[in-house]
Amino acid sequence: MTTERKQPNFHFDRFAPDYRDNFQAITEEMHGKCPVAWTDTHEGHWVAAGNREVFELSRCPHTSNDHDPQGVRRGYRGISIPPSPRARGIRGGILEMDEPEHRELRSVLNPYLSPAAVKRWIPFIDEVVRAAIDEKIESGRIDFVDDLANIVPAVLTLGMLGVPLRKWEVYNEPVHAAVYTHPESEDYPRVAEMHRTMGIDLLTNMAEVKERPRPGLIHAVTQATMNGEPLPDMEALGMLALLIGGGFDTTTALTAHALEWLSQNPDERETLSKERDDLLDAATEEFLRYYTPAPGDGRTIAEDCEVAGKQFEEGDRVWLSWAMANRDPQVFQDPERLILDRKGNRHYSFGLGVHRCIGSNVARTVFKRMLVAVFDRIPDYVCDAETTVHYDTIAVIQGMRHLPATFTPGPRLGPGLEETLEKLQKVCDEQRLAEPVTVHRDAAQI
Repeated sequence: MTTERKQPNFHFDRFAPDYRDNFQAITEEMHGKCPVAWTDTHEGHWVAAGNREVFELSRCPHTSNDHDPQGVRRGYRGISIPPSPRARGIRGGILEMDEPEHRELRSVLNPYLSPAAVKRWIPFIDEVVRAAIDEKIESGRIDFVDDLANIVPAVLTLGMLGVPLRKWEVYNEPVHAAVYTHPESEDYPRVAEMHRTMGIDLLTNMAEVKERPRPGLIHAVTQATMNGEPLPDMEALGMLALLIGGGFDTTTALTAHALEWLSQNPDERETLSKERDDLLDAATEEFLRYYTPAPGDGRTIAEDCEVAGKQFEEGDRVWLSWAMANRDPQVFQDPERLILDRKGNRHYSFGLGVHRCIGSNVARTVFKRMLVAVFDRIPDYVCDAETTVHYDTIAVIQGMRHLPATFTPGPRLGPGLEETLEKLQKVCDEQRLAEPVTVHRDAAQI
């Protein structure tokens, strides 16, 4: 690759300690000067920040998601820039597959994750939310991350997978900690060990489902095919890991940031609560745009081409920044303002094209149910800015570790979380709730 082609050159490092604090300034500079630029960081790659440029590159037929860890095809490295130090030998499910493999496996998942399929789970979601809030309602204190937003997506994801609900903590902490713990951190060995424990449990569940089938996404994945052949176990594991990672941390991050912003803007919170029937859908899209929980994805150029005014060569790596595209003033008026009733909000927070997030229906539904419950049960909450802990980096997920809040105590409405999960496990088992919507259309009866 010639130096002349790598222009303009812009130092861009999502993992830099100050990137989160400087995100707005970096975004504005790239929009104004270099909506597509080359950076020498992380072995060198392109960065697309402009909305139009991200759109064109994401829809270009010459961009590849493929991850080829064994080097049996082209040796491409998937969506992570730089490559993740964990699970290098496994590709991340459909998000790291090109056609026709992507389409074949995605079609297996659709009946479990469509709007109609997710709607059946709303009574289940509401009961988990109720129990989580009941654990703290009498105390007047809650950590919205630890005590609510971490719990609900994790429990629901396990229910949809067909994993026993009581094991949510086995999966919850390693999934979140893997995002915010740097590989050179002193805590990394502990996080890695938790990941191994989770992986063993997931493999155990896969083996159980193969031997004694039970409803859920694990069953769907283990019965799936790739290129007409049975899906290899490592491919199935990568697909399930994608569903778990996507189902947990992104929704937690969105919910935490929304609750923090609404605490800082109490008048807007009151308006949203009172006018939820008219405002909640638009507000959800605006929180998604503004906070973009998963800030971007990598691609590999699979064929020499010219896109968005740049010459790319086969093998070039490209970072598509959904987060920066969502702040482009050419598309969004006052992009740095969070406007609850923003119209025409065509954000990219779930990605674009055929690889658009398959779990978007789940994320929106869980977020809304948690938000409404907070409005109804602890409407006067105030978050504590001094003890709030954001992720050090927003390179992978723009999330939070802690969001403590205080509020006027209220009454419990039912049993605590442990007892509730026992009851909900029976609901899943007896009502076969985790079956695909093509087989089971009835909503959960709690």
